[in-house]
Amino acid sequence: MYPIWEVPYISAGLVLGLIAAFHILPSHLSTGAMWFNIYVETKAYRENKPELKEFIKKYTLLLLVFSYVLGSLSGIGIWYAATVTNPRGISGLIHNYVWGWATEWVFFLIEVIGIFIYYYTFDKVDKKTHLTIGWIFALASWTTMVIIVGILSFMLTPGKWPKTGGFFAGFFNPTYWPQLFVRTAFMFVIAAAYALACATRVKDNTVRTSITQVASLWGIGGLLLGSLLLFWFLNTLPEKSKELLAILPSVELKGGLFVSLALLILYFLFARLKPLKINVYTAVFAIIVIFGGIWSLERMREMIRNPYVIPQYMFSNQIIAHTVEAKGVQSEEKVISEKGILKVFPFIPEGTREINQRNQWEAGRLIALLQCGSCHVLDQNGLRAMPQMIGRMNIKKGKGFNDQEIAQVENLIDSLGSYPYMLPFLGTAAEKRALALYLYSLAK
Repeated sequence: MYPIWEVPYISAGLVLGLIAAFHILPSHLSTGAMWFNIYVETKAYRENKPELKEFIKKYTLLLLVFSYVLGSLSGIGIWYAATVTNPRGISGLIHNYVWGWATEWVFFLIEVIGIFIYYYTFDKVDKKTHLTIGWIFALASWTTMVIIVGILSFMLTPGKWPKTGGFFAGFFNPTYWPQLFVRTAFMFVIAAAYALACATRVKDNTVRTSITQVASLWGIGGLLLGSLLLFWFLNTLPEKSKELLAILPSVELKGGLFVSLALLILYFLFARLKPLKINVYTAVFAIIVIFGGIWSLERMREMIRNPYVIPQYMFSNQIIAHTVEAKGVQSEEKVISEKGILKVFPFIPEGTREINQRNQWEAGRLIALLQCGSCHVLDQNGLRAMPQMIGRMNIKKGKGFNDQEIAQVENLIDSLGSYPYMLPFLGTAAEKRALALYLYSLAK
């Protein structure tokens, strides 16, 4: 449990979310591109079309630079941001799935070595050997997805893990297979979109037309299959997640997903019919649209996990909500309610553990950061800004405190646990009072 990382206006969680959403582009390109390369290379040998190698080399270089430079950097960014945003959450995952990550890193090393060998052995080894290198890379890369999806889906639906504490009980959870196949389908969409972008740099119009038409079919097929698999994924969600899906995502967020899917279908159809009309600008725009769809989908997936970072285990503010006897972990709700969050949290500024008249405002702000900062910001303007939320209570502006209005804020704090997506307040009466006074001062 580290000190709090407060990011003004956007929150630490959004920083992590942006890095993670971007990382999907290079990571899913890595898992999907080599399958496309193998198909094109096999086509080149079978149909005696050596001119197709011009595209394969360009696409492999794009994969090497984008996925294994920017992708690796954003992967490190996820680890850093997750560690400082929610250290207990990432610690819980490491303690449960350290061998899963270790296995994934073995296959990732095969990827990193494989992409260099594949690229630098063009025309230097025989056809069969070069294709074998491509197949090893493709299977190793997809295996990393097979492993990582187990950990990601555990964070949404931990399955029987809270009762058994078993590695595979949490890994092969109710949403594991739907999420794996959805991501597999969409990795071909991302691979197709980048193939189209790469094809715009090919000078031979015959090659460019051939690659564009093939890639467009991969894109359409991936979108249609992925969209159907999404319904399977939605059907496997627990009832609470379905309820949150109905009430939390905004119209704009849901619309972003459907608009992205529609635009991409039209884009790939246009590429199929008018392959030479696709230029680098339309290709980049399509990738931006893909990112918009990824953001919408990932944002909604995070929303339906509320108010947990790991359901049936840990709240999003890192308080352990439920006892997991199989892992020897005890719920902290009782001890925090009795002693207070300021007594339990290890990193508290000197002179703030005991609330008094002089430090009430500072203590209230600290409690707000500890209990609410994972989702809300304390600035007047920003993402889910707390001053705006408290301001909706029609608190009178101006100087002086009104006991009746402060009591309203305390009642609001008491009611938080009744909302399916909100954390309950945990702490002593003095801490609740300090929090109410601080939130009241924001509104004033």
